[in-house]
Amino acid sequence: MMLRWVTLCTLALLFAAAVPGCAEKVPPEVVVYTSVEREIALSIFAEFTKTSGIQVRANYGTEPPGSIGLAREIVAQREHPRCDLFWNDGILSTLWLEREGLLRPFTSPAASNFPASARSPRGTWYGLASEARVLVINTRQIAEDRRPKSLQSLTDPQWYERTAIAKPLYGASATHAACLFDAWGDAKAREFFVAVKRVARILPSDREVAHAVATGSLAFGLTNSADAVVELAAGAPITIVYPDQAEGEPGALFIPSTIALIKDSPHPEPAEQLLDYLLSPEVARQLAASRDALIPLQAGVAASDRVKTPGEVRAMKADFPAVAKHWETTDSILRELFDAP
Repeated sequence: MMLRWVTLCTLALLFAAAVPGCAEKVPPEVVVYTSVEREIALSIFAEFTKTSGIQVRANYGTEPPGSIGLAREIVAQREHPRCDLFWNDGILSTLWLEREGLLRPFTSPAASNFPASARSPRGTWYGLASEARVLVINTRQIAEDRRPKSLQSLTDPQWYERTAIAKPLYGASATHAACLFDAWGDAKAREFFVAVKRVARILPSDREVAHAVATGSLAFGLTNSADAVVELAAGAPITIVYPDQAEGEPGALFIPSTIALIKDSPHPEPAEQLLDYLLSPEVARQLAASRDALIPLQAGVAASDRVKTPGEVRAMKADFPAVAKHWETTDSILRELFDAP
């Protein structure tokens, strides 16, 4: 009798171990597609998992095509979404997904801590932090009184092959180009980029522009504040200039990173919890203290002293929804210029 009882218990335990849910419970998870710097995202995801118990599975976009490539994946998965949350290091791809009807509205309790300009009026996306488009200058190559102060310097023949931009088809470089087309009109903006292509080197990414200036391969270039402060922290002989600050000039462009929930995603509730966490003051402070010194959009959270904010410099006014609406036309013009042999 005892042997039979032991046998039955053993079989019951084996059955429980073999059937999902009868033994160890599978932890909840959320799938994130992100073009944010992997090192930054990993530490934030780890802390979220520690406090919530929710595992984060991340698909990291590489630049190029970065966020555009990830957004294309989300569009391709329209009928069977695999992504729960899109964390974009920019905004245009997010707005594209919104126009495609692929974002799910959600009102976060943290939304009131962000300005109206940093969130969708429909609750389909939220701005998290921003970075500026800046000129990075090698101080050993250019004396202080000759340092460029405007985007127009990129077209000056005296800097032929000594300056650079990232190819404006992906990432922040593409967003910046699109904003210039919206602000100046197609004809003037096209003329500007024709002149830039004539004078400047065209590199694959903003990071490579910053590094080329830092190492002295270039005298100056246009890049992101995040890439510039990384080189500055490494001891490079560079300085950061926020362009077009004179009266009547447009100012420096600040581009927000954005987060959004994907419609009909497989893990909706964990995704909402992660979105709320990303909008927390703790994450805002972590982004500001990161090596990229991202600029928090949340009220009451200070930016790093390594960067300047729109409250400290003249900031370019950008209507990102309008820019995104005309992106296809802008993109075709830029591809004609920069994809040509």
